[in-house]
Amino acid sequence: MSLLPEDPKDRQYIMLGLRIIGDFGAIIAVPIVVFVLIGQWLEDKYGYAPWFTISAFFLATLLSGKMIYKKAKQFGEEYKKLDDRQQSTDNREKK
Repeated sequence: MSLLPEDPKDRQYIMLGLRIIGDFGAIIAVPIVVFVLIGQWLEDKYGYAPWFTISAFFLATLLSGKMIYKKAKQFGEEYKKLDDRQQSTDNREKK
């Protein structure tokens, strides 16, 4: 028994959804972890705790937000193309 549906149309939607989850997870997690680690390193080196970490977290949040916005537009267009292909295929099957 397969985890994905047998219908290739449904499979494409599920694969797109999994790509969205993976991309958004990475876009959120990686910059925050990297920037916070840099902020903590700067605190160890120069002091001023917790300001470097807070600033790094804020910058990572802004960067992640901007990247999510770009990716969401890209995935929206991809979904639209997939949906248009699905509708045109459904219309051909009805005829």
